[in-house]
Amino acid sequence: MKSYYLRYNQMFNKTKKMENFKFYGCLGILALSLTLSSCSNDDDATTTGPTDITWTQDGGLNACNHILFTADGNKNVSDEGTQIGNGDQEFVFTGKQTLKKGTYILKGWVYIANGAELTIEPGTIIKGDKQTKAALIAERGGKLIAQGTATSPIVFTSEEAKGNRRPGDWGGIILCGKAETNEGEKQIEGGPRTKFGGNDDADNSGVLKYVRIEFAGYPFQTDQEINGLTLGAVGSGTTIDHVQVSYSNDDSFEWFGGTVNCDHIIAYKGWDDDFDTDNGFSGRVQFGLSVRDSKIADKSQSNGFESDNNANGSNSEPHTSAVFSNITFIGPKAVDASFQNTADYITAGNYFPNNGSGLGRFQAAMHIRRDSHLNCFNSVAVGWPVGLILDNEKGDTQGAATSGAMKLNNIWFANMDAVGTDFNKIYEDGLYNYETSTVDNTKQSFSHTFFSLAANNNKYFDSANGWFDATGYIPVAGSPLIGAASFTDALLNGCLAVDYIGAFAAGDNWLDGWTNFDPQNADY
Repeated sequence: MKSYYLRYNQMFNKTKKMENFKFYGCLGILALSLTLSSCSNDDDATTTGPTDITWTQDGGLNACNHILFTADGNKNVSDEGTQIGNGDQEFVFTGKQTLKKGTYILKGWVYIANGAELTIEPGTIIKGDKQTKAALIAERGGKLIAQGTATSPIVFTSEEAKGNRRPGDWGGIILCGKAETNEGEKQIEGGPRTKFGGNDDADNSGVLKYVRIEFAGYPFQTDQEINGLTLGAVGSGTTIDHVQVSYSNDDSFEWFGGTVNCDHIIAYKGWDDDFDTDNGFSGRVQFGLSVRDSKIADKSQSNGFESDNNANGSNSEPHTSAVFSNITFIGPKAVDASFQNTADYITAGNYFPNNGSGLGRFQAAMHIRRDSHLNCFNSVAVGWPVGLILDNEKGDTQGAATSGAMKLNNIWFANMDAVGTDFNKIYEDGLYNYETSTVDNTKQSFSHTFFSLAANNNKYFDSANGWFDATGYIPVAGSPLIGAASFTDALLNGCLAVDYIGAFAAGDNWLDGWTNFDPQNADY
């Protein structure tokens, strides 16, 4: 059947006569379909798009200007279909199409090619196929426009039935753009062919707004994982706001270079790091929530922030110099009073995916290394083993801190085992000597000392009791976080000036309507 289908389409594209035959045949089929479906539910999955069907090859992959297919395994193009992609492991979409509100299944790695544009209506549910580790990938020049609403979000989730969903059930979402990186053009992490990077910092890869991404992320190779949401050199013309990534099997959010600004983002119970920044990311991120599951941590050691300039720690420009403000990190100690940072305790419980992912320990709310110049303001972290690591194993992150090339100001820590340590996987709050690989416990770590500098206006508390309501992250009216913010630093220009530290005001409701903190039991 497959070989016949391919031969048919090759013959179809050779002559105008065959094109006309196909076109008018499709009109007849469409008319019949409309007659049979006139009484269907308005939420049935349908699409608007061109009536012509054009097959090509793109880098040796099958490419088509239609993105929907029948789910019968015959790879038939159908704008009434519910399968995104033709079922190949890699498929290229070359057209412009709008998916109407409905439920669809994503098969394989579906590339939105240069010049292509996929728009998704509010309320749409897209389930990632587990067998093909499905991923939706916008390539440079392609656009994904997924614009939900507070009452009708767009959901990307697992195809598995409720009760059986696991981190890594499918690949995830990748956007790649033409903004700058400090290592030039690169292939995106995780395995897809897609490259990112260029010289257009205002590049536009589309819109993710009121979107949930659940049970995504997959370790195809060691240190080559697809994250929940991967942003490669995404430019400032792109809109990323109100995005929740839940139970990712790697990082929840990872930025590789680029200039995109993001706001109101949630990393919920991910496997590895919550907010990972690399390769010169220089955008602005405001209002972010990180909540951990005390049983889930990666073998590489899980962090809230993990930030590198690049893998080698070189001082290449542009530096990773993103500005984060109003971030709330809720660590494993804050969600579980019996938490132990041991292999016996961190088992992933019912969420272990058995896909090659390895479990490890929790580390730091903020791990900044490899010459990163990450900036963070007006943020709070509670219940992590370590508050801050300024790691000098590669590059001179500590020198950047001392010189003012990075700023960590107006940050509150509470309930940490150690305020700071100086080296990856070292949990002692003592001054680390990189030449001898020893810790001097008679002196505070560099990280602790820097955090405590009066000029930084940071604070440490033994407990966060009385700060938050029953959620564990939204402050009560009398919380000391209210009224403690400062927006005087020039790096915060462009941020919304609010009076509170962390992601929320007292009684703030920006989570209402579109988030889901129990996706395991959602009816999709």
